[in-house]
Amino acid sequence: MTTKDYGWDEQRRLFVHPQSTPYVSGPRPLPQSLDHLEDREYTSNMTVEARWPTVVRLTHTWQNVVDMGGRRYMFHYYRQALNVYDITDPTARDLVLEKRYGPGDGEFGAAAIAYNKERDAWILVQCFEVPRTYGPDSNKYADPAVLPRLMAAPGFRGFRVYELTSPTDWKLLAEVPTGPVDPATGIHQGSGGVDTPAYDGGRYMFIAAAPDDTFINQEFATYPYTPAQLVYDMEDPAHPKLLSTWWVPGQRAGETGAYESWSRHGNRTSWIGARVPMSVPVPLEQGGRYGYAVMGGLGLYVLDLADPRRPLVSGHLDLPHSWAGIEGDVVDTSRVTSHGVVFVNGGPMNEDGYEPYKDIYVIDVKDPANPHIVATFPRPVPPAGAPYQDFVFRRGKFGPKRFGSNAHPGTADPNLTLYSFGNAGVQMFDLTDVRRPALAGYFVPKMTDELGDPRSYLVPTESIFVEWDRRLVWAFTNSGMYLLTSPLLGEPRIAR
Repeated sequence: MTTKDYGWDEQRRLFVHPQSTPYVSGPRPLPQSLDHLEDREYTSNMTVEARWPTVVRLTHTWQNVVDMGGRRYMFHYYRQALNVYDITDPTARDLVLEKRYGPGDGEFGAAAIAYNKERDAWILVQCFEVPRTYGPDSNKYADPAVLPRLMAAPGFRGFRVYELTSPTDWKLLAEVPTGPVDPATGIHQGSGGVDTPAYDGGRYMFIAAAPDDTFINQEFATYPYTPAQLVYDMEDPAHPKLLSTWWVPGQRAGETGAYESWSRHGNRTSWIGARVPMSVPVPLEQGGRYGYAVMGGLGLYVLDLADPRRPLVSGHLDLPHSWAGIEGDVVDTSRVTSHGVVFVNGGPMNEDGYEPYKDIYVIDVKDPANPHIVATFPRPVPPAGAPYQDFVFRRGKFGPKRFGSNAHPGTADPNLTLYSFGNAGVQMFDLTDVRRPALAGYFVPKMTDELGDPRSYLVPTESIFVEWDRRLVWAFTNSGMYLLTSPLLGEPRIAR
């Protein structure tokens, strides 16, 4: 492959990504790549208000907030580690619970925490899934033993529902497998709940899960299942009821014709099926009707939920081919009512730009039958004075990951959004003209860490959390946990 196909194009002064690649574990430095980890941070239109050189896990973590007794608490966790902080005064973040889960202790699953008015209580829903194993030793195409080993992995696959009696104590209300359980072995079928559930405290909850072992037409090399979209009735959180399961024809064994018709069929690289649950920007019980489901390489689906027991496809959009990496990862629906658009992005998997760049697409959904791309977000560029022409050369992964969550407290600013961007840190975008998003600011932390993991550079900034109501941004990076503000967000509400 020549530099014309992949690498720095000096004539055009831009980085050229390859058209398609397999998933490759490990670095692939280029001649222009730094030979060290950059110990320098950059800011524009953002201010670091506080920093703590601790995180519960390098790279990805999850966050939720609850308001209890006049205080605000943050749950910060990833599976084997959970911290709960009192962030009423965010600059004086106070650790109120630190819990670690060892072998046999289970884990703290990806969660939604929402206030349920009917019970006058905070409800926590945790998802648990079959282990995801990445790396060359878990490639199901290279080793036929991988797939049955993953599918037979012990452990709970489904979700648990708790009532929070305090930020540090919670009462189990329900434990619900998302698939059949073999009574003889105790082995669960299907994936279990993938990523965080979508629950706002109301009647309905949405979960991404492969509900049994027939959902196996997954191209991605290290995962066994193709997750579907599940809708649950949560009128009584102690007794969730499955209302419907929706999937794209071809995801299940036996759906051969549909499977072979996919444009990604046989590429052994694309993630197929849901990465996250569908997002419903207006609750169904408040007159909402449409859910937006990103199904990996199968694209974006607009689902009509007038009858949540029978989701119907209103519209579908194929996303541009972009493998390796995750092509359709997350959907931000917080601007549907204000702008009539959703934002959809994938996420990078390979290091050093060795895959197509992952755009953030602006998709017009005003006509549910005709979702269509109207713009892409601009590619972040290195700050003036940086010792590289493109962020790819900073090492690790470069590209968008998450805007945080559709469950951020407060109402998202209609004219501004933020994304974690791997080695480009936190990137802020101006949406004043949503068909022409513009770069508006950034916080790019240093690439070095104080946490003792030589691979922490891989995704320096993968998780962010935005408190829209207090105009605060939290960034979780390989150099610690940062509290950020920006004049573009408005005057922050920081209690001191």
